[in-house]
Amino acid sequence: MPIHGPKSRYLDPQVLERIGSLQLAARQVVEGLRVGMHKSPRRGFSTEFAHHRPYAAGDAVRHVDWRVYGRTERYYVKLYDAETNFDTYLLLDASSSMRYGSTKHSKLEYAKFMAASLAYLIIAQRDSVGLAVFDSQLRSFVPPGGTQGMIATIERKLLEAKPEPRTDVAGLLHEIAQRIKRRSFVMLFSDLFGSVDELVKGLDHLAFGGHNISVFHTLDPHELELPMTGTCRFVGLEGEAEITTQPKRIRSIKLPAAPPRIRLKHSFKRKEWVLLFKV
Repeated sequence: MPIHGPKSRYLDPQVLERIGSLQLAARQVVEGLRVGMHKSPRRGFSTEFAHHRPYAAGDAVRHVDWRVYGRTERYYVKLYDAETNFDTYLLLDASSSMRYGSTKHSKLEYAKFMAASLAYLIIAQRDSVGLAVFDSQLRSFVPPGGTQGMIATIERKLLEAKPEPRTDVAGLLHEIAQRIKRRSFVMLFSDLFGSVDELVKGLDHLAFGGHNISVFHTLDPHELELPMTGTCRFVGLEGEAEITTQPKRIRSIKLPAAPPRIRLKHSFKRKEWVLLFKV
């Protein structure tokens, strides 16, 4: 699918060429409005065989299973799993902590590149995608759409997204869970700073609705490794107090212990967790 219009900031043609043959498939059933490639909870007469049911007046004769009739002398029709398109919600954390970056791009910019590329992939396979940008509250919301124009809309919203103080990932997850009416894909891009317990509750709220959940845990290598030497002053990006200390002391305390990301990984049951190192 070609990109029309002015040059895109977040869509690299070389990257799109590499991912062009990929397909994003739902791991659980989803609900949509158009025929697609993903299993639906509805039964129909279309694709993969599901089970039989007794023939009823009005059923098309072509769906009668004559082999079963030959064995039982009773009429049964074959039911199949219908297939549908899916809606995807891209949730982008634009809080101040996401502006940190030890290299060319911040965590926020890296997450924007990821979100834009996935939006392109989803539209290319004729599914629908929307976007929610948040910090401590929902800043921007674009309902899912399946036209190529949606790519330009999402890119414009990504360009407009600026880091804001504070974050409330868990609150956003609860709000999105209440907004979504059909089983969908939900993809979260965040550094996940905040209460792990509250975050898991928000993800469980989405999982209870039957949604496919993927979490892209976006971190900078310096946040994991603390490679700095000597005495350093650490400044919180979301209003935390400044701390002056030696990184090696923090490493000796923090790194051997199980960090929040490990707790998150083991807390995810029907959720996909991906750790992204910003490079």
